[in-house]
Amino acid sequence: MLTKKHGPGANRSFGDSAALFGALDAATAQRLAIAAGDIALVVDETGDILDVAVDADDFPESSDWIGTNWLETVTIESRPKIMEMLAAARKGEAHRWRQVNHPTGDGDLPVRYTMVQIADGRHLALGRDLRDTLRTQQRLLQVQQALERDYMRMRQVEARYRMLFERTREAVLIVEADSHRIREANPAAYRLAGARADNLPGKKLGGLFDNASRDRLTTQLGSALGSDAAAPITVKLAKGGREAEVSATGFSQSRRQYLLLVITPADEGLPRNEEPLAEIVESMPDAFVVADADMRIARANAAFVEMVDAASEEQLSGRSLARLLGRPGIDLELIVGQIEKDGVARNVTSVVRTLSGTSEEPVEISAVTAGEETRHFGFVIRPVARRLREVSTGGEDLPRSVDELTELVGRMPLKDIVRESTDLIERLCIEAALVYTSDNRASAAEILGLSRQSLYSKLNRYGLGKQGEETR
Repeated sequence: MLTKKHGPGANRSFGDSAALFGALDAATAQRLAIAAGDIALVVDETGDILDVAVDADDFPESSDWIGTNWLETVTIESRPKIMEMLAAARKGEAHRWRQVNHPTGDGDLPVRYTMVQIADGRHLALGRDLRDTLRTQQRLLQVQQALERDYMRMRQVEARYRMLFERTREAVLIVEADSHRIREANPAAYRLAGARADNLPGKKLGGLFDNASRDRLTTQLGSALGSDAAAPITVKLAKGGREAEVSATGFSQSRRQYLLLVITPADEGLPRNEEPLAEIVESMPDAFVVADADMRIARANAAFVEMVDAASEEQLSGRSLARLLGRPGIDLELIVGQIEKDGVARNVTSVVRTLSGTSEEPVEISAVTAGEETRHFGFVIRPVARRLREVSTGGEDLPRSVDELTELVGRMPLKDIVRESTDLIERLCIEAALVYTSDNRASAAEILGLSRQSLYSKLNRYGLGKQGEETR
């Protein structure tokens, strides 16, 4: 392929061009022109095409170009480039290669041209077909885009597995197969080993276990490399002499072999005397959640899982409690402050948000803390709205009259009575609007100044939805 440095403007020329090319006949000159490019046009100074030399199969439209101006054979965007080359030719200036596009029935045909003066008023435009080059560039671009998509998917998968690695309650280690040096360890492994953060990588695996267990462990690691079904073994930990079960799996990465170890202490389960307590907490109608010192969820019972619309307790593990409980930066700090002052927080009014953040529910919270080395907080969460309705209505959602509201004095705080009265007024207004419009919900929403969706939500809240449907 001709390049710019090989064009007419190159600094180096033949030493004796007259002796080399002076005796060329017309046929030889034609072959030279065709060899220099895929298409050759003879044009005058105005751009009219006088003759064409080309492979008709590659350029089928070129047969109609003779007698046509060069500008009319290219796209509108390419015409300034043709005009620039013609102007430079008339001035006798050196020519640069310029890419233009010829319109065809199969789309634009890209051609790279340069011009050579061959006689007074006549110029030879030599062109190179760029279709193969552009197709190659397009394939390279597609490959690059595919690689970028694969890279993003790998990053997403890596992030998910990294979160699983960090959040799992079991101690997990990644160990070099040849040296048995620890490459990575999750937080549970640091707690099990009693090591400081980032203190395990580079250390020998055997240092985590007592001397009597190291030979058995070495044998098991060798078996894991040669088999996918190596049985777990029971060993003793160096710290505290606790028994633990170790399972190992071998894998390869970057032409090196590694081992994935999962360590489960034999006393991982709850003591027998704590099992009934755990069952009771799990079955409590009130929500119960345990958070660590950073206010990340460690445990949650079924009531809390249901309250925040989570799929399971595992979905909540490790999440920030502040994103689900209370006003950001206010309620949890207030609760912790009460615990620091009084040892306990009682009946703190707050809200609980669903996992999606689409709704929230008023609640009362009581909380305590336990643990010295590893501090945790326990929260009991009671839905306020449900409790108030149960106390005040005797089976109905809301009080039906002012007299019923006044009967609540002395049975609940004033702020709660005010909240109940607001709900009562809202319900009475909705019922009046439905009566006024003969249960036409669209008209009722209009006269109340509500959207239809908002009205339907309130109908369901006050138990009026089914009533309206039956009437209609």
